[in-house]
Amino acid sequence: MTPAARLQAAVDLVAGTLDGEAPADALLTDWFRNHRFAGSKDRRAIQAMVWRAIRRRARLTWWIARVLPDDPGVDGRRLVLADLVAGENLAPDTALGYFNGARYGPAPPDKAERRLARRLDKRTLVHPDMPDPVRHEAPAWLWERLVAARGEAAARAELDAMLTEAPMDLRANALHLSRDALLRTLHDEGVDAAPTPLSPLGVRLSARRALNDEAWFRDGRAEVQDEGSQIVSLLADARPGHAVCDLCAGAGGKALALAAAMNNKGRLVACDVLKGRVDRARTRLRRAGVHNAEARTISGTDDRWVKRGARFDRVLADVPCTNTGTWRRRPDARWRLAESEVDELAARQAEILDAAAGLVKPGGLLVYATCSLLTEENDARADAFLANHPDFEEAPADALWRAAVDAEGPPREAVRGGRVQLTPARHGTDGFFAAVFRRRD
Repeated sequence: MTPAARLQAAVDLVAGTLDGEAPADALLTDWFRNHRFAGSKDRRAIQAMVWRAIRRRARLTWWIARVLPDDPGVDGRRLVLADLVAGENLAPDTALGYFNGARYGPAPPDKAERRLARRLDKRTLVHPDMPDPVRHEAPAWLWERLVAARGEAAARAELDAMLTEAPMDLRANALHLSRDALLRTLHDEGVDAAPTPLSPLGVRLSARRALNDEAWFRDGRAEVQDEGSQIVSLLADARPGHAVCDLCAGAGGKALALAAAMNNKGRLVACDVLKGRVDRARTRLRRAGVHNAEARTISGTDDRWVKRGARFDRVLADVPCTNTGTWRRRPDARWRLAESEVDELAARQAEILDAAAGLVKPGGLLVYATCSLLTEENDARADAFLANHPDFEEAPADALWRAAVDAEGPPREAVRGGRVQLTPARHGTDGFFAAVFRRRD
């Protein structure tokens, strides 16, 4: 592909995210599937342009309105052009030169686009007049909630951390090999990788790469899983012989980790309401060599199976949430999230927690987890659960961490009582919250 053709692809994809057509990662996947002529360098270049423009969307939009006050509209072309000049510091004529009407490339710039490029020349991406939510690429309502919950300095740090690209973490499948053995395999194949700092099973690649052609990935020796997600799975303290339920299993990432911790002994049930996710979980469990698990499609908390009573030693409820802790991976998600969804999700989370509680045996553990940084979905839900369920108490997360994750214990600020909060700025993970409850005997 020519540079102009790559640019046009990026413009079209950014336009799709602005229109709310679909999440950016889904648009990219579909585009690459439908344009198989695009080589690996083309794909990397297009992805880079798309993710840059999306990560800088609020700041670029602010600049467009500032330098074109009479015509402040934003579309895919303007956003990508503004990013080339203000974000990547290209000279205006160089950036405009890509909009040359070449075959498969963008049409020539109009007068407003020429003015935009020239007025952005030598501008820095951040300006002192920018409001804080714009500077940190967050909806204003969410900025206010984060500041109220964490303080202004922490809110700035977390939002800025989520403007960076997330690392690519793998989890060694303990059913097949140790982390050290996985690292040796990777190094023998010339893959630059290192142990993750927190998870004893994690490996962090120095650069993102396609994995479907890697033998060690195809045969299930390793799975892609953020280090924070690995920690949540370990805190469930699943052991060989246990009966374990992953109630909101999705495509099975944590179920795979639970099965490995159980060493294929006992019973694991992975549930989700979406059949497509359950089918994906089945495929991944089979590939990983898991023999003690079943994947179920359920109709929700009213499903007869869910109401059958306390049968499990461990229940993990990684509930639907705002996903505010995953914005490094899904930078467009912050603009698709409505404030009203927070309360709607909190109600759903409470319902799932109540159902999960009914599945736990006396003496068993219930792990409530989100990939959120919002108090309303995390501590507030845990507090409400304990108030409504006197037969449960918080389990000591510090002790669980020492037993399952690292004998030296967790980072001091990560654990409070039965609760764990990992964040991008402090721990380099996605934002994950977990509360561990024990059902009284």
